[in-house]
Amino acid sequence: MATEQGITKDTVLSSVSGYREQTEAGASKDALEKMFERDKENLRGLGVPIDTIGDWADPDDLREARYRIPSAEYALPEQMEFTPAELALLTLAGGVWSESSMSADARSGLRKIRALGNDVDAPIMGYAPRISIHEPSFPALQQAIEQSRTVAFPYLKPGEEQPRQRRVQPLALVEYEARWHVFGIDVDAGADRTFLLSRIVGPVSTTRQSFDPALREGAGDRARRGLDAVAAGQHALLEVHPGTEAALRLGRRAAPADQGIRVPYVDAHIFADELASYGPEVRVVEPADLRDKVIVRLRGAAERNGAVL
Repeated sequence: MATEQGITKDTVLSSVSGYREQTEAGASKDALEKMFERDKENLRGLGVPIDTIGDWADPDDLREARYRIPSAEYALPEQMEFTPAELALLTLAGGVWSESSMSADARSGLRKIRALGNDVDAPIMGYAPRISIHEPSFPALQQAIEQSRTVAFPYLKPGEEQPRQRRVQPLALVEYEARWHVFGIDVDAGADRTFLLSRIVGPVSTTRQSFDPALREGAGDRARRGLDAVAAGQHALLEVHPGTEAALRLGRRAAPADQGIRVPYVDAHIFADELASYGPEVRVVEPADLRDKVIVRLRGAAERNGAVL
């Protein structure tokens, strides 16, 4: 970071602490160069960007290449300042997300914040949850959103025996009711659609077709409004045993009713999966079709475990 022009490998090996001591101890140039290449990869793996500047006339000739860590990657705009409390919250948020599930812009921003070296408010840093992404389609969709590229994937809807191939301009990844969705424009239908990642049953293929990045603006909010509208139109009346996991989890998004609680939901099949997982802690009063779906799942679980019904 000390120079915008970069320095050559020979300069690094002869002057940077660590390499210099190895040189003085008689290490061979081949061993030092291997150490240099390994260290470069380790740094890049930690999120430290390293530019390689070759001969402008022959960019592939790296014999006299110069290397630098671009200072711009660690510099925030001059007018941007953070209080210790704000830095603590940003650092905590960065720690919640696993590195692989963060966008390139988010990783760059977090790297700049960490490079400030400022003190943060320690008291709020004691709790550090972690968000891990288990959906295999998440990274490919995130990259396609960043690159504004159309994707294709096989999608299996409930009640259908075979998945259908969908072509989508992905605009946002949205977490809703603890499940991940991709919101975008269905190319074949020519309309906005929201797809549940758990129903993508094969690899996501990124095509060469690009779309206007401006379409991504406000996409996450549009997706949530759409999901809220769907949930507002269907509610389940549930009886839940107090003090149970079901009461804790369902109570967060429920409204009290004369006979238990009312919980809005988006997808009856997914919601039935959740309700069945609580076992005897919850009973579905209505609607009847949701109750039937839960019963089917409970019977299946019982039969698989050798119960006689």
